[in-house]
Amino acid sequence: MNIAAGKPFECCPPFDPAPWNDKAFEWKDKQFVKGTVRTLFYMPIGFGNEMRRLDKKVSGSGATIQENLCLSDRTSKWNMNVYLAVDKPIEGEENLLMNGNFYSRVYEGPFSNAGKWHKDFIETSTLKGIKTGKTYMWYTTCPKCAKKYGKNYIVILAETD
Repeated sequence: MNIAAGKPFECCPPFDPAPWNDKAFEWKDKQFVKGTVRTLFYMPIGFGNEMRRLDKKVSGSGATIQENLCLSDRTSKWNMNVYLAVDKPIEGEENLLMNGNFYSRVYEGPFSNAGKWHKDFIETSTLKGIKTGKTYMWYTTCPKCAKKYGKNYIVILAETD
């Protein structure tokens, strides 16, 4: 529920960056369901459709989405995997568990800055003595909600040693 307005959210809840900014944490058996989005030179095509499909599957199974968390893993110019955090496996979908240590930082601004933010994330991690592995991006709100809230937060997180 949108506490400020006393109304249910129309789409994405507001994001609080504090728990994710410059944080190290461990996941043990964190449950995700995997989806796939086509991209054209890294730009997602049909991202909303895939999120609606996954949401329908999650809701239909009696599961819930955890923390509104959806990680993106760009595998090529033409494909992006998405990992939606859920509280239980979703039948008929690819389910996986994430384990390990992670480090995250929050950035704010237009999506076009993602490349600069990723570079900053790697440089900052290195300066802190953090060796990063696989990196994910979490677009915390859709473009419409980012405009509504006046903030467009993106979390970059990576597996660490």
